[in-house]
Amino acid sequence: MDIKIVDGDLLDQKTECIVNAWNTQIIPWWLLIPHGVSGAIKKRAGYAPFNEIAGKGVLKPGTAVMSSAGRLPFKCIIHVASINYIWCATRDSIYNSVVNAMQLAKDNNIKSIAFPLLGAGTGGFNSQQAEELMLEALKRNEFPIEVVLVRFCKN
Repeated sequence: MDIKIVDGDLLDQKTECIVNAWNTQIIPWWLLIPHGVSGAIKKRAGYAPFNEIAGKGVLKPGTAVMSSAGRLPFKCIIHVASINYIWCATRDSIYNSVVNAMQLAKDNNIKSIAFPLLGAGTGGFNSQQAEELMLEALKRNEFPIEVVLVRFCKN
């Protein structure tokens, strides 16, 4: 597995799939004003990906689900419940989100995937610690895939 860390915008990556730092869906998505990664995806992809995952019901923290990419140029989006029921990221929610996203990527023969720093925005987790935790989770992966870990920065 090849892991690359970049500074930039998740939506500008040249990968087959991106990961959306999502929530547990206790509150229907259409009642929320998405921020960060989800807000950027909604703005550029449209509602289709969110409509697809709405039917999945409440997600346990760390769960991963897949949708189409809407108007984005990716094969798919993997949405992870990287924050818990009270909108906070934990070590477990971040770690399990990475593990479960990678399993979905493997099951769907994804060759390249880009992750934001999970939990480091709305979830309130320290970004350096989130990055270290994500790298730890990624290193347990044994199938060939290109991984891009994106530290957000405006161009």
